[in-house]
Amino acid sequence: MENQRSERAGTEACDAIGVDIGGTKIAAGLVSPDGVIKRKVVLPTPGRSRADVETSIAAAVEQLADGTCVSSVGVGAAGWMDLSNSTVLFSPHLAWRNEPLRENLERRLGRPVIVLNDADAAAVAESGFGAGQGEPRLVVITLGTGIGGAIVTDGRVERGRWGVAGEFGHQIFVPRGQLCECGNRGCWEQYASGNALGRLGREMTEAEAPFAVPLAEAAARAGRPVDGALVTQEALAGDPLSRELLVEVGEWLGIGLANLAAALDPGRFVIGGGLSAAGELLLGPARDALAKNLTGRGYRPVADVVAASLGADAGLVGAAESARREAAQRA
Repeated sequence: MENQRSERAGTEACDAIGVDIGGTKIAAGLVSPDGVIKRKVVLPTPGRSRADVETSIAAAVEQLADGTCVSSVGVGAAGWMDLSNSTVLFSPHLAWRNEPLRENLERRLGRPVIVLNDADAAAVAESGFGAGQGEPRLVVITLGTGIGGAIVTDGRVERGRWGVAGEFGHQIFVPRGQLCECGNRGCWEQYASGNALGRLGREMTEAEAPFAVPLAEAAARAGRPVDGALVTQEALAGDPLSRELLVEVGEWLGIGLANLAAALDPGRFVIGGGLSAAGELLLGPARDALAKNLTGRGYRPVADVVAASLGADAGLVGAAESARREAAQRA
């Protein structure tokens, strides 16, 4: 028994490695037990090859682990994971289909490994070290190409019966609405994501509306089509149309938050992802729409809506923390 306590204490004191796999890059960090990134490695994602991606993950981990006490490795990626956090059931950006990623990486690394959804990893980080601290019932929303999310209760991510809870972006808001990459129409993320913001901006510039000229000129200077990042950039610089488009997207965001409040009754919404860079230009309209559409408004508290605080590092910090917790339980 004393040996088990000693092993658990040693595991909790060691650093862990978190890996965040994106469509274009793999970011890995050596993370201390208090959520501080000590060292970081960024490598390009080597196409869609399963073996090549695993090789790159292993290379990043070995580089970070050299000469360091490392308890375990957490790997976060967009996709559905099984409830044992070992198999990637499906990943939209990589060729993982029922992939035993945990087993493959543990064989390569000789270390305990856990795999988890990237939004779940970000939620663990924001709950423990970021904007969700102190709130026992938390919903994290990640706004990027689409909408990801996670539910955190007392520091624990709620996975659902099959492990795929939190796919908030694929709630159908507009029957027969915008076609979504998931195959359905009218999903929330078609109206309240970075892609949605970019589509609205392109519609305005392609219509050659006079008030869209500054946005079109910004796209020409940047040498790329109008996208959500460009609209956000121009809104922050003061462009009236871009700000108006952010209001529209923020209102859709707030309506979705009102629906989630009716179903889940969280104390706080933490909004992250690339689109959250718009700050109050997005969050202000979202708060207004949440308050306006909340079931029982006027007779119940309204959840806080705040920006995530850990930025692009949330995924790897949360993956590391999740791995550390599981390693401590195993010890």
